[in-house]
Amino acid sequence: MLKLRLSRGGTKKRPVYKVVVADSRFARDGRFIEKVGFFNPLLPKEKKERIGLEAERIKYWLGQGAQPTTRVARILGENELMPMPANGNNPQKAVPKKDRKKEGSEEAKKEEAPKVEAKKEEAPKEEKK
Repeated sequence: MLKLRLSRGGTKKRPVYKVVVADSRFARDGRFIEKVGFFNPLLPKEKKERIGLEAERIKYWLGQGAQPTTRVARILGENELMPMPANGNNPQKAVPKKDRKKEGSEEAKKEEAPKVEAKKEEAPKEEKK
């Protein structure tokens, strides 16, 4: 399967990415079919030198069935080469990792809440005696 994806270049802590068309089985920074653009995340978003794309070649490869990765799809959407993908929904991202529960975190919270309330009700009764 053909993918439009980012291939990392640059030095340590100074990344520069190439937007390439590659077979999904190839290594991230390995062999690719064609370079169709670049992306420099270190530049401010306002600068036009941050992203460079060859629109005609990208449209050609999309027509041939190449699938963009999520990050490349966002880059292409911002440059109006394809529709902007829908935002992902990750409600756990806002919760600190140590506070996250595995499956059923909402159910666990619901079960804990009645137990806590029951304990609170029992405590004042004991004080009255």
